[in-house]
Amino acid sequence: MTQPLIRPVDPARKQARTFAAIWSFITMMMGAATFLGIYFAYPQVRPALAAIIQPLQPSTGGSTTSGPLVAASPTAVPSTPTSQPSATPTTEANSTEQAMPSDGGTAVAQVYLPTFAPPPATPTLPPTATPTPRPVDERRFEAGIQVQFALSFNPEEQRGYYRSVAHDLKLPWVKQQIIWEYFEPQRGQYDWSVSDFVMPIAQEFGLKVVFSVLRAPAWAREPGGDMSKTGPPANPQDYANFVGQLLRRYPGQIQAIEVWNEMNIDREWASPRGVNATDYVRLLRPTYEMIKSIDPGVMVIIGALAPTGFDNNFNAINDFRYTDLLIAAGALDYADCFGSHLNGFNMPPLVRWDEGYNDPTAIFRGPFDNPHHSWSFRSTLEGYAARIRAAGSNMPICVTEFGWAVAEDLPTDVKPGFEFARDNTLAEQAQWMPQALEFMANSGYVRLGIVWNFNYGPQAGWDASQNDNVAYSLIGPGFHFRPAYDTIREWQRIYSARAGF
Repeated sequence: MTQPLIRPVDPARKQARTFAAIWSFITMMMGAATFLGIYFAYPQVRPALAAIIQPLQPSTGGSTTSGPLVAASPTAVPSTPTSQPSATPTTEANSTEQAMPSDGGTAVAQVYLPTFAPPPATPTLPPTATPTPRPVDERRFEAGIQVQFALSFNPEEQRGYYRSVAHDLKLPWVKQQIIWEYFEPQRGQYDWSVSDFVMPIAQEFGLKVVFSVLRAPAWAREPGGDMSKTGPPANPQDYANFVGQLLRRYPGQIQAIEVWNEMNIDREWASPRGVNATDYVRLLRPTYEMIKSIDPGVMVIIGALAPTGFDNNFNAINDFRYTDLLIAAGALDYADCFGSHLNGFNMPPLVRWDEGYNDPTAIFRGPFDNPHHSWSFRSTLEGYAARIRAAGSNMPICVTEFGWAVAEDLPTDVKPGFEFARDNTLAEQAQWMPQALEFMANSGYVRLGIVWNFNYGPQAGWDASQNDNVAYSLIGPGFHFRPAYDTIREWQRIYSARAGF
């Protein structure tokens, strides 16, 4: 057998192999030490590191391409594990090639240390604003005023009215009467000219709107009714449908609807069956259901009653007795607020009817010679509240008209029956209006107080002999604001600060 040729060992070659083995061992130990140091020094990154450590396999070319070894900086590690970002290894375009031993030495596992971006800064958010309550959910007292639309249909004139209300008086609400017979003179034929005129301007000034919807058109009236007076519709659904059309035309712009007006007297409810609370609830129910089906946030107000001591059960019913009849007929189930009109006559707002108050100089003697709750602002309001509470309800009251008539500065006399306006002075009006507002605000049961009125005076040429609303107007002859304008403005300023509006 031929023996293999045995070459002598080259000392230089042997020395090179020994050096390569030692260098490989040192490299492996340094890598292991680096890994263990990071692993134990930063426990937050262990899960991330465990997922990205890959053993390096020898390449066929005798070398390995790896990502760069990135030193982990302590400041780059999140301080709280709950906000730990995901670990994403970074690579560079020009990777460093590390030569491996040509004689098949063991490849060293490389640790890909990720670059940890600092956690994103938590944005500083503005304080969470408390949502503005819907009118139907708000319980704090708010004031407003009846504003008649500009008969000229001049937008600047209407802006002047609303600017005074919103920017000077700073009252949040305006009331507008919607005369159904003018808006739908024929079934299904609508004239929206008035509301189309006032609504955009009310929105422009950020005013809340309460519509009082009244007066059925002739086509909708009951057969046999007195057509010389205002009366209810034969079919209550016709009224409900009209209110629905109103809400759909101005979505989100109407905050409250008052369903009818002073239905306890035949001047406003002329029916062959006379004034009747049960008939009114038949009108109220479908209207309430229509309103809530379109916009549940709209506040539904029971039509305000006329304070009266006259009661023959047909032409008129005492407002306290009518309140009892409304409650018995279920009216409180179909409304959010109980409407009220409070005509101060010639008595101060805080005086009850049975306190023996007397003004010996008064021309109008009703409150003094024939005492009755209906003469007294306070007694009437307290009487409604007591009846509502006795029925087990916490329904608030919406005073959709209140005021004191004054004839002192008018060029004409007042209409018969309004002689009390002669007894009241401008100074008394200026004193009594904020007193009434303060009483309502402190009552705990009044939701709205609507001043009657802003501008009927100039619209009627201040002729109180033809228009009984003139004497209540805050705009006096010559377009001068009456003193009550200033005292209402001052009251609202103080109240807004106190109530947090």
